[in-house]
Order: sequence, then C-alpha cells, then structure tokens
Amino acid sequence: MSHTLYLGSYTKRESKGVHQITLDTHKNELVDYKLIAEVDSPTYITFNADKSSLYTISKENEGGGVTAFTRQEDAQYVKRASNDSEMSAPCYIALDEERSLLFTASYHAGYVSVYKETENGIELTDRVQHEGSSVHENQKTPHVHYTDYTPDKKYLMVCDLGTDGVYSYTVSDEGTLTEVSRYTAKPGTGPRHLVFHPNGKTVYLLGELSCEVEVLEYNEVDGSLRYQNRISMLPESHTDFNSGAAIRISKDGRFVYASNRGHDSIVVYKVEADFSLSLVEYVPTEGNTPRDFNLSPDEAHVIVGHQDSDNLTLFKRNEENGTLSLVQKDVHGPECVCIKY
Repeated sequence: MSHTLYLGSYTKRESKGVHQITLDTHKNELVDYKLIAEVDSPTYITFNADKSSLYTISKENEGGGVTAFTRQEDAQYVKRASNDSEMSAPCYIALDEERSLLFTASYHAGYVSVYKETENGIELTDRVQHEGSSVHENQKTPHVHYTDYTPDKKYLMVCDLGTDGVYSYTVSDEGTLTEVSRYTAKPGTGPRHLVFHPNGKTVYLLGELSCEVEVLEYNEVDGSLRYQNRISMLPESHTDFNSGAAIRISKDGRFVYASNRGHDSIVVYKVEADFSLSLVEYVPTEGNTPRDFNLSPDEAHVIVGHQDSDNLTLFKRNEENGTLSLVQKDVHGPECVCIKY
C-alpha cells in the first residue's frame, strides 16, 4: 500500500515549488520525490476535496498572496489564477470549498485576508488588520499565523502570535469577516497553530514563544474559548533556544503531537479523561528545524519535514501508546515547511 504526501516549501535554495513524495507502507520508505507545481515559496498549501485544485501561499517580488492550480492528466498542476495584493507572502492558507473562499494569515503585516475565486480570477473580499502587542521581543506588532474553521464551520479561528490573541470571526457568503470573540493567552505565549479534539469542544493551542500547549474549551454558541490548563513542550534540562512549530492530533483523539525547533524533537502527549495532556516522550527528529510534520492518512506513520537541513524523517507510530520509532531518515526534501495528504 502507498500514500501520496504533498510538501510545501521555501524556494530560497534548491526547491522550485510544491513537491510530492510516496510513502510505501510495505517497505516503510519514502520514495519518488518530485516537483508537481512550480511556484515561489509555497510555504503552506491546501487542496479541494478531490485534489483537482491546489491552492498555495506564493511570493511575488517583495509582496505575495495566493495562487490556484489545476491538476492535469499527468498529475502535474498548472497555474490558473493568482492574487498578489499582500504586502508580503502570507504564512497560512485555508479553503472554504463550498463558498469558493480562501483565507490567509499574514505574519509580517499582521492581518487576515479573505479571497473569493470566481470566473474572473481570485478577488480580495476582506482584510482585517489586527492591532496590539505583548511582552516578548517578537511581539512588538501583530503577527497573524493561522486561520481556519472550527469543526462545526460556524467560526473562523485566527491565531495572532504578536498579540497573544485567538480571534473568532463569522464569515459571510460574500467573504466578509465579523469578529465575535477574542481569547487572550498568557503574555508571551505567541499563539501559532491550534487543533480541535474530535469531540469538537476541546482545543489544543500551541505557543511558539512559550513552548507550551494550552488546553482550551470551545463554546459553539458564541465562538469563545476558555482556559483549562497548559503543559510544557520541553524537558526541564533544555535551556537553549527553542520555538514551537506544528501541532497534530490523532483521529481517535487519544494523542497530541507537537514539534520543537531548537530542541529538534517531537513531543508526544496522551489525552487524559478530562482532556488534559500528559507527557509520553520526546523523540529526536534527526534534522534541523522541524517546522512541520503530519500523521500519514492511516496514522501508522509520522513524517517530519526540516526547514534547515533539507531532509524528511519517517517514524512508525504505535497506535496503542502513541510512541514513535525511527524507520528512515535523511530523505531528500529541501526547505520543507508544510506536509499535507
């Protein structure tokens, strides 16, 4: 059996855009790395349901925006539309396929943008500028880092690393945002990404700057979040630089995984009966700067991408206790910062 994985990347050195690689589950190997869409710095990517359309973050000179691609018969993707109206390339992209809306997060400019794809191309429908700051040296201005729907599709959740805020917006059919709630994390947390538990009510928020995961309760009535508790992403013995990166949860809701850049590890947590997290293990990722990772579609493996050492690492995942075992490292995958399937 095999699974196809898609890799977003920077294009500062060797990478030319979006690549794919095949996970051979029989041999426990990543094979057949190849370019499928040429584009400048597609650091985050998403697809429609049948993967006939690929949407990427893209860079254009000093600015950037989004680019849409159409899949060809040979499985290559050809550009069909783009919008480069942003001050700098954003860092996250999400899709509302039903309403043909795209959402991006701008780290450098501190805003969230909404686009709508029409017969005439990709049009900007709204842009909300955040305001504020916090206590860390990297929090002098807003830094929006994540924007995606709640599982019930009622709200768009937006993480702002610079303001320590998680914002809840409603989205109109025309692509207009209205803020309805705002959660403020502990000063210096730096909210980067979040995942929902399958129960649809528990949220695990990764703090890039504090290197902690906050456990929050989501209220579907008003879109608000309420603090429950937090847990460190690092062992006490690590006192050097570190920043949190990606966070994932298993489909059964039993385990949460997060990546550390600096400590260069995946931390594995067990989800307890009250939905708090307890430490299972720290796993070295065998590379530098594990900016993203993902579970395979069958969740039997975990694939890690390293931004600075240009390699992918493959782990076998124990579905009973959540632990990871190294099976392959030093797989060619330059500048990888996003892994999708």
